[in-house]
Amino acid sequence: MSHSYSDFESLHAAVRKIATEVAGVHAVDVDKNARFPSETIAALKSKGVLSAPIPKELGGAGCNMRELALLCSTLSGSCGSSGMVLAMHYIQVGCIARHSDGSGFFEAYQREIVAKQLLLASITSENGTFGDTRSSICAVERQNGRFILNKQATTGSYCQHADGILVTCRKNADAVKSDQVLVLVRKEDAVLTQTSTWDTMGMRGTCSPGFDLESSGLEEQILPVDYADISAETMVPYSHILWSALWWGIAADAVGKASSYVRSVARKNPGSVPPSANRLAEVSVHLQSMRHNWLALADDFDKITARHDGNKELRDMGWALKMNNLKIGTSDMAPQIVHRALQIIGILAYKNDSPYSLNRQYRDVLSASLMISNERVLSKSASLLLVFKDE
Repeated sequence: MSHSYSDFESLHAAVRKIATEVAGVHAVDVDKNARFPSETIAALKSKGVLSAPIPKELGGAGCNMRELALLCSTLSGSCGSSGMVLAMHYIQVGCIARHSDGSGFFEAYQREIVAKQLLLASITSENGTFGDTRSSICAVERQNGRFILNKQATTGSYCQHADGILVTCRKNADAVKSDQVLVLVRKEDAVLTQTSTWDTMGMRGTCSPGFDLESSGLEEQILPVDYADISAETMVPYSHILWSALWWGIAADAVGKASSYVRSVARKNPGSVPPSANRLAEVSVHLQSMRHNWLALADDFDKITARHDGNKELRDMGWALKMNNLKIGTSDMAPQIVHRALQIIGILAYKNDSPYSLNRQYRDVLSASLMISNERVLSKSASLLLVFKDE
């Protein structure tokens, strides 16, 4: 299903409409039943939103990082799980669009994503690697132009609902754990056996239990670029920037509810400023700061990748530290902002049956520091800072 947009604002308007009329309507039920936000994804497909990162010459919208981040933040303001599914999908599409390296197969596959609005998921976790995505135990086997890949994953976000899954693994049976490739596994070529449940505090609609994966396919479905480069140049920046944008979207929704509450109080006492208005002014400072942080780094990414040698800078320690700092800063700030919004509203934010309820927003945003553990990120930054000199 191809759906072309003359400009980004038209695409953004379509996502805003879906956020309000679809995602927001089903968010409570998605959260309550820990079910996939199927209505939202169907609406996004119908408007051609899933192919936004694909270049215009292949039929996509050709969106840059800033634009993708704005789409994710808009959707997450109505449903955090929907925003996370869209962000994760964009991360996978970005890996293909930026690292096909002239592959005829992946050029055709991008056109297929545009035409059919395919949803992509990923499996980067694995039993025994303890959350280190740059380490794999399983290896891809190649024979007679085909591959076999089996993996035991601790989590597989919405994999049962995806049309394709990008899977990390060792390049071959003799490769070290960090010598990885990224393999596209089509839904029809995969057998997923669920090994755990997904009954979580928040982000319940992302449906991310563990799976044993058995798959096969054409050897050309293995991306032709080392995963080390894909990770540094695309997977990490796309993850940290898009996730930061969607965490901000959740926080902005909470502050929006706090603003509505304070205005309702003010209307009852015309001519006076409610005491809670000062706290609203205070939290708006933090919300603005958080937004500027991810927008600035999205713009930096777009400027860097616009240069013919930009990918080299994305592999530098300085950029890695910026990404780590963004992730730590926004994942710490978002829950604090939602907490402040709850304090402004009071008991009505605490009640589940209140129009000012922040129950879901609070629980969803607490996932931010756990998605790639902040402790792991801080440990990497600490090692980098021992040798990095900012010039």
